[in-house]
Amino acid sequence: MSKRSGVILDVQMKRESKSFTDALYAVTTAAGLFEGPKFMLSGLSGMAFKFTVHKKLLPLSVTAYGQWGIEHSAAADNLGIFFQYDGGRTRHASFGEYQRIAIDSVKQSLDRGRACIYWIPEFGVIHGYDEDDRVFYVQDGWSGETQVVLYDNFGLNFTPFWFCHYVGDGVKIPLKDAVLESLRLALEDWDTPYKTLPDLSIASGRLAYSFLIRVLQEGGFDSNGAVYILESFQTSRIEISAYLREVQSALPGLEEVQHLYADLAEELRGPLAAAISENNSGKVLNEEQLPSLCAALERALELEEQAMGRVKIISGQYPDRKRSTLPRWGAHTAR
Repeated sequence: MSKRSGVILDVQMKRESKSFTDALYAVTTAAGLFEGPKFMLSGLSGMAFKFTVHKKLLPLSVTAYGQWGIEHSAAADNLGIFFQYDGGRTRHASFGEYQRIAIDSVKQSLDRGRACIYWIPEFGVIHGYDEDDRVFYVQDGWSGETQVVLYDNFGLNFTPFWFCHYVGDGVKIPLKDAVLESLRLALEDWDTPYKTLPDLSIASGRLAYSFLIRVLQEGGFDSNGAVYILESFQTSRIEISAYLREVQSALPGLEEVQHLYADLAEELRGPLAAAISENNSGKVLNEEQLPSLCAALERALELEEQAMGRVKIISGQYPDRKRSTLPRWGAHTAR
């Protein structure tokens, strides 16, 4: 396809982790901005540590880990990647103008050879466009097929918001510094009970465990959401264990943290395998296995609490200028 009429980039997204992680990995590896396995990107970005649970175990739990602009910018920053985004609420009167600007920005990024991360939902990748047909080519990562999104429908979906991320160039961050910051991002998520205030129906970090265990014990939850949350949670803890095993020599004390996460992943493996089965309608929870699953989650909470305690000790051994230095204009960016 000629540049005049559009472009199609060779980008392949595959759903294996959180959707943003999968999309970011596809975009950055295709652009030569990241090298290595996906678990390294998931760990270094801090995305692997994010754990949020809705009080009814709705599937949205997995992506409701905070304000995306803030969360994703911090993730990209720790990878040394320049990052911009457009987004908002489709109900706003200004949406049409922002949509027009975002469409131009996506095309400019694609012309530079950089695919974009796009809220479908969940997050996917825009890897091409056709100016004659006025369409974008989008991957959701679940299949190898490409979807088509009309320019006129850009940003429109069954959720009330839209989002699109663009990546720029990158810089090299020393591994020790990146690992230390990833641990501090993990601590923030662990110690912050609610990342989507004023909404108190979605818990984060330590409190997310309590939400999950309580609703599994009491019932009345979304079964599909429960399966999705549990499988995503298991995947993320396996990613953390693999990540820490790879970087444990970067900081003293990380080896013990890695062992705790390895124990956590092993603790969950059997109970989760027994609790989730598959039938003609898809994956379902086996109710008779929920007591043993809740017991395993209680033990996982204890292990992660121990791991975060050791992470806090490691973090405290090094200055944290990002969080201890207050800009002259205060905690908020000057406008």
